[in-house]
Amino acid sequence: MTLIHDEAYWNERWNTNQTGWDIGYTSTPLQAYFEQLVDKNLKIIIPGAGNAYEAESLHKLGFTNVWVIDIAPEAIDLFKKRVPDFPEEHLICGNFFDLNDQFDLMIEQTFFCALHPSERERYCQQTQRLLKSKGKLVGLLFSVPLFSDHPPYGGNEEEYRPLFSRYFSINVMEPSTNSIKPRMGNELFIKLVKE
Repeated sequence: MTLIHDEAYWNERWNTNQTGWDIGYTSTPLQAYFEQLVDKNLKIIIPGAGNAYEAESLHKLGFTNVWVIDIAPEAIDLFKKRVPDFPEEHLICGNFFDLNDQFDLMIEQTFFCALHPSERERYCQQTQRLLKSKGKLVGLLFSVPLFSDHPPYGGNEEEYRPLFSRYFSINVMEPSTNSIKPRMGNELFIKLVKE
């Protein structure tokens, strides 16, 4: 499927170091969530993973079935160099919308906001297809307007609830209480369940 912001666009962002979304580590809300997970065999996908600090954290915590997908070859190459012991066969350079597999958990960290708002319905449809029954979409969404002509695209809970509720049960969608300081008050923590 064609993306409004394609491989060339994102590779150029990486090559020119236009990676303002990259905080250099796993965000505190996600790290806290990972640390309370018990089943190390969960099959986990991280789309639009970029530097994939989340995959690195999960790997260090002993999770054995973590998968990463990013459309930018540069992002995948940088991750391989930084985390050489991560299973290379779990690194997918490709389009999230072309992925055909099943997962227990999908982690959302600045991928949704990188997609043009016109692609959000497709995001929900694809996420629903990728998740197993009772599978979860967990992560952070920006709760602030941001930009209208380029990523990151923002939004708010009033927009997100009707969209996501068509595809998932909303277990949690609330302001994140442990966001990093620059994002405090601007993020929603979500835990959505495929029925």
